[in-house]
Amino acid sequence: MSSFEFAARNVRVIKALMLRETVTRFGREGLGFLWLIGEPLMFCIGVLVMWSLLKPEYEHGVRLGPFVMTGYMCLLLLRHQSAYSLGALQGNIGLLYHRQINVLSVYITRNLLEFLGSTAAFVVVYAVLIIMGQVTPPKDWGLLLGGWMIMCWISTGFALSLAALSLRSEVMERLVPLIQYTLIPISGAFFMVEWIPNKYREPYLLLPFPHGIEMVRAGVFGEFVPTHFNAWYAIMVGGVLNFAALILLADARSRVDIE
Repeated sequence: MSSFEFAARNVRVIKALMLRETVTRFGREGLGFLWLIGEPLMFCIGVLVMWSLLKPEYEHGVRLGPFVMTGYMCLLLLRHQSAYSLGALQGNIGLLYHRQINVLSVYITRNLLEFLGSTAAFVVVYAVLIIMGQVTPPKDWGLLLGGWMIMCWISTGFALSLAALSLRSEVMERLVPLIQYTLIPISGAFFMVEWIPNKYREPYLLLPFPHGIEMVRAGVFGEFVPTHFNAWYAIMVGGVLNFAALILLADARSRVDIE
């Protein structure tokens, strides 16, 4: 089999798995998929209403609407990919009887479905908030799209690494929810890197997550709001995470009971 035929076969397998996952998770009527969009929309609107009553429209010179939207949608992508990757293999054990389906196909399907769903949710939430007058169109589409893709790259490596480690250790599986909660304060979703004192800023930026979020915010806010990111550093760390995940998943099939 040529490399082209091998790639084409795997694309067909992933497409079929995505259709199956979509029907299983969201149902045939599509109402579940609407909730994927409705949940972040209600959260963003709810937070904006609450903060508008308690805080001024601008915090540290940053408008609250786009600040909440960009932070929460990036955090949602990060958390959903890691959450739904965790039990991906165990939930699809029966499929491993098929010779054409491998472990990596199962994980790629889950992460790709989460990326597409979160992207659709982001687009709809952004459009609704524009209509409501809470946000403005992006100032730099390139930075916005680049930051979102980098978030996906990092989130995928992070999610696959957690999933692979969970297969090896039951303790790690128990720790994943705690790690997800830890992402809320450390990811940079609900504060700007500019707000961190200078002496702590560089150490904090060793984490890969804020780079993608800051890029998304730079695309939305434009040059008049200070942002701090290094796209190449984030891509490199994401590559390390994805490479480590592939190594850890190499023997994943032998770590689940498919009898």
